[in-house]
Order: sequence, then structure tokens, then C-alpha cells
Amino acid sequence: MRHIMKYSALAVSLVVACAANAAWPERPVTMVVPFTAGGITDVVARLTAEQLQTAFRQPFLVENQPGGAGVIAAERIAKARPDGYLLLFTPIFQITMAPFTHTVGFDPIRDFKPIAAVATSPFVITVAASFPANTLADFISYVKARPGQLTFGSAGTASLTHVSSAVFLKSAGLDMIHVPYRGVAPAMTDLLADHIAMISSSPVELKPYLESGKFKPLAVTGSVRSQQLPNVATIGETLKSPPVVTYNGLLAPGRTPDDIVVAIAHALSTPDRRVEFQERLVKVGAEPIVSTLDEFAKIIALDTDLWRDIVRDLNLRSH
Repeated sequence: MRHIMKYSALAVSLVVACAANAAWPERPVTMVVPFTAGGITDVVARLTAEQLQTAFRQPFLVENQPGGAGVIAAERIAKARPDGYLLLFTPIFQITMAPFTHTVGFDPIRDFKPIAAVATSPFVITVAASFPANTLADFISYVKARPGQLTFGSAGTASLTHVSSAVFLKSAGLDMIHVPYRGVAPAMTDLLADHIAMISSSPVELKPYLESGKFKPLAVTGSVRSQQLPNVATIGETLKSPPVVTYNGLLAPGRTPDDIVVAIAHALSTPDRRVEFQERLVKVGAEPIVSTLDEFAKIIALDTDLWRDIVRDLNLRSH
């Protein structure tokens, strides 16, 4: 999904005036990422930080704060001083799904102010080249004949790599054993070594391996084919299954002044900056998205409703 942010001439002039007259930013801004370095969110966050640093002529620093399935970083931002110097760059499921899987100290709607959705991505049902299935239908048949015998990896319990796999497996009526890892990279290593049978990873994480021929992407979890993998079918082309995608975006503490939030959003959406930024996102395997503040808020609200039902159906509540 692509949305183009539309400002009237008056709105643009107001944004420029606010950015010019406001003291912010007078010092470096920190963008907290709730994962270790190297994954899709970290890569996209660093490209976003470079874009904002150029626009505002102040350092935008990326700080990785993994732990607690993203809850620790999210709670930190929710309780932070709303002055624009501490922001959260995250896949939104970290705040929209967490209230249903963990005990959290934040409200995903009240305690965060959406700034901009930057990139979206489906996940990719992936097996090693040695796996005896070349299509999703073949994979389903193979696993069905071996209930409870095969394993799938993820970046951790209740991570979206876990949930996207779980949604697919339930839709297909498959019984596989979950093996959680501390990140996608070690899971990919074990997939390559045939220690696990499947993983659901993003195109960004899969991209470095595609040319090697060591992995086989069987299907993407979105409702439409991925721009990065146009020849790979969606799960929905084989069976009925809810689409699972992630939206990576930038959020501020809930009471952050509107002029700061609008200035940041504007810096990521103006035509003279947007094209090059989007090209860089595509190059690393992400699918760019530009949204208005209201559109991003609506995405968060809809995602919250989606995960409420999925977490209940899959019994993903953390204990």
C-alpha cells in the first residue's frame, strides 16, 4: 500500500515556519529501535536517521534497545519527556500486539503520537534449498504427513516472525514445533544447516541470501505480491489465510508538540527528499510507504484490532 502525503500550500508554509522558528532540534535526537542491529527495523531506522539528519542538520542517533519482545523500549518512549529528543522507530506490532501478549505499561493509542510510516513489508515462508518441496502446496503436503516432527524458527516468542508463521500454520492445519532464537540471523544459520525446516523472515533479511540459491522462498504473507519478490506467490493464492505485514515507522511520546511531529513528517515526505530516500529503502529490500499523520494513526488503530483477535485465536499470551 502506498499513500502520498498531501499538504495544502498553507499547511506547507505553516510547517516551514514552525521548523524555522522553533528551537528544536538544538541537540542530537535519539531514535530507539527495540531490536539488535542488522534486522529490517534497524536498517530502515538508520536510513531514516540519515534522512532526518540531513534535513535538520543535527545528529539523529539510532540506539538499539532489545528485550521484552519490544516492550522495554516502547515503555521507555511512552514515559519519556515529550520534547522531540527521544523517539521510537519500530514495527508497529511492537506496540499494537504487545498489550495482548504481555503486561505492558502503555496504551498504544494514547501514549504514542504517530509521526510517519516509512516502510512496509510482508514476511516470506522460507525453506533451505535442500528441503524436498518447491511450492507452498508441496510444503503443506510434506508437513501434514509428518505432524509434530518438523521445526520452524523465529526471532523469539511472540515476535512477528513467530506470529506470521503461526498464522500460516494454523490456516494450513499444520503441526510444527516452534524454536525461538535471539534474532533472525541465528535462525537463518540453523535453517541453512538443516537444523530447522522453515522460517518466516522479511525480504530485507532474506535479500542477502537470495542470489546464493541456498534458500527457497515459497510464499509471502501479504495480501499482494511483494515488490521485492514479484515471482513469489502470496499464501492467499494457495489457501485462505489472514495477511500479515509489518509497518515500520516513527513515533513520539504522546504529548509531543504538534509542530515537532509535523516538521519531522514533512522532512520525510517532501518530493525533493522523498524519491532518493525511497530508492534507498527499495535497495535494502524494504517497500516504501508515505502516509499522513492521520493515515498512520488509522493504521495503528486497525492493527491493534487485528492483533486482539489473532492473539486470542492463537493463544499467544505470554505467561
